[in-house]
Order: sequence, then C-alpha cells, then structure tokens
Amino acid sequence: MEIVILAVVIAVVVIGALGGLVVGSRRRKQLPPPPPAAPDITAPPAEPHVGDEAETPRDEPRRTIEEVDLPDTSATAPVVVAPPVEVPEPTAGRLVRLRARLSRSQNALGQGLLTLLSREHLDDDTWEEIEDTLLTADVGVQPTQELVERLRERVRVLGTRTPAELRGLLREELLTLLVPDFDRTVNTESGLDTPGIVMVVGVNGTGKTTTTGKLARVLVADGKRVLLGAADTFRAAAADQLQTWGERVGARTVRGPEGGDPASIAFDAVKEGIKESADVVLIDTAGRLHTKTGLMDELGKVKRVVEKHAPLDEVLLVLDATTGQNGLVQARVFAEVVDITGIVLTKLDGTAKGGIVIAVQRELGVPVKLIGLGEGADDLAPFEPEAFVDALIGE
Repeated sequence: MEIVILAVVIAVVVIGALGGLVVGSRRRKQLPPPPPAAPDITAPPAEPHVGDEAETPRDEPRRTIEEVDLPDTSATAPVVVAPPVEVPEPTAGRLVRLRARLSRSQNALGQGLLTLLSREHLDDDTWEEIEDTLLTADVGVQPTQELVERLRERVRVLGTRTPAELRGLLREELLTLLVPDFDRTVNTESGLDTPGIVMVVGVNGTGKTTTTGKLARVLVADGKRVLLGAADTFRAAAADQLQTWGERVGARTVRGPEGGDPASIAFDAVKEGIKESADVVLIDTAGRLHTKTGLMDELGKVKRVVEKHAPLDEVLLVLDATTGQNGLVQARVFAEVVDITGIVLTKLDGTAKGGIVIAVQRELGVPVKLIGLGEGADDLAPFEPEAFVDALIGE
C-alpha cells in the first residue's frame, strides 16, 4: 500500500513540474519585444527671416498708373491683302509670238522634208525616205501616203524645183492636211440664258488641270467672266492647284471635299455660274485611264448631270503630244464616252513631233483648237494652221 501511495505522489509531482514548464513557455512567447532605441534627431537649421542679408533699401522714383505706357488695344488686326489680279497676255497672234518654241520639232519634219525634196534626183529611195520622215513625225500612215502621192505628182509636173518653189509646195500640202477650214473657236457662247459650259477631259499626266487654268487665262484675256469647277476630287491638291490658277486672274473656284462626287461638284459649279451670271464655266475632270471602264462610265455621268442645267458647249480632250500614236488610242475611247468637240495638244515644244496634229484631227474628225508650247502661264495658244506650218518649215 505504501508503494502505491508513493507512486501516486511521484506522478503528481512529475505532472505538476511539466505543467509549470508549459505555462512558463507560453508566458515567454506573449511578452512584447523591447521598444527600439530612440533615433538621434538633428534639428533643422533655422529659416532665414525676412530682411536677413538684404541690402539697405534705396529710394527710387515710382510712376503712377497714368505714367506707365500700356499697349494700344485699339489697333485692329492686320489686313490680309489679296494678291493683285494679273492681266493675261492677249491671245491674238500668240502662236506667232511663240513660234520659236517649235524650232526643235521643225528639224524633224519641215526641214527634213525640204532637204529631201531638194535633191537633184528624186528616185524611189528618196520618196521612201520622205515617207519615213513623215511617219517618224507621227503624221500617220494614211495622211502620209496621201501627202507623198500629191508631192510626187506636183514635183513631176513642176519640173524645176527651186528652194522657194519647194517651200511653197510643201506649205500648201501640209496646210491641206491640217484642214484650215475647221472652226477652231473654243465655243463659250450658250444659246440659252446660261453660261457657256466647257468640260476638260483626258488621261492622267497630260496636264489637264494646268491646261484648264491656262484656258481660264485665255478666256479672261478675251474679256470673259470665268468660273472654275474643280471636279477632279481624286488627285491630291488638284482643287488647290486649280484655285491658285483662278485667283491669279480673278476667277472663283467651286470645289468640294477630296474624294467627293465629281458629278455633284460639276453640277454645283454650273449652278453657281448661272447665279453669278458668269460668261463661262470651266469644269476640270479627274484624269482617268482609257482602259478603266468604270472610270469612263463616271465621266459620262458627269456629262449627264451637268446637262441637267444646260447642254455642254465644248468638250476638250487634252492629249500629250509626246505620246504620239499612243495618244490616238486614248482619243478613240474618250470620243466614244463623251462627244469630243476639240483637241488640246500639250508639250508640242521640245522633243514633240508636229505631225501628231495632222493624225489626231484625221482620227477624230475634230479640230485641234489649242496647243501648249511651254511651262509659262501664257504658253497656251489658239491653234493657227498657217503660223504652225510656217514655224515647221521656216522662212
């Protein structure tokens, strides 16, 4: 029994000791950490007070508000002065004044023919050379054959061939091919109580917009009041370019947003022209490839929309003279879509070949009415067959 009591006592003591250890451990874990040592804080330097290190104030004269010069607020904004309106060069005899511009093409056609015709013996080889010269100058196959046949007959009948006789003979035959009886007047007179309506068409790169601007100068020089319609909405800055041309001669330009409907702009231009009692409305259309059916159909739409106001008085096709026979292919397609009434040949100066005038008239059956002979503002001239032939063959 004593052994049992002793075991119980020992167990109680052991359990009590273990409990004390557990309680002590928990208390140690719950004790907060000791507070950190307070940092050493350095006091900031004292702020300077007002007046510290300042100079001794000096007596200076002071002005009242009445004595201070204030800006003049009564001055008006600067007035923008419009550029002066130019007075274009008269069109009468302009081609004669520009005659020197044809000197480069003269050697290829006129002088070349005169040299060949002046040979002592005009055999078959010489006539073939004459024919080649005409073809090279873009006269065309059919007109070339007709000219050579007539020249051979007249030279045979003439017998003697002095330089003066040959020049006169060649001049007559070239004039015949140019059809001097054609009416080359740019039709700007409407039979109705509306302005004359002129539409300018052509392929890309022929100089349509520039030609339209120069044509405005031609009409203004002839005393016409002109309004311009910028229906070329596809080429960037085309409307700006046309407006600049118009402003130089005092002609207003009707324009629309870039990429807008060209037929709508053309319609508005004619409407404004009627409202302002203009003499002529010039409509510049977008350049388009003759092989693109959709674009050509759109050109026909422009024509139909404009004619809701009044019929077109003139449709001018602008051709680049340097393209030669390729220009004739373009001309055929345009003539099928819109009724071409006249041709404008640009770039006839420089390396152009004068024979294209004959070929394009023969191809379309319509006259060349204007030719471009340079980059100047007044280098667009009414076509005069006599002056043109004289420039080709020389004095």
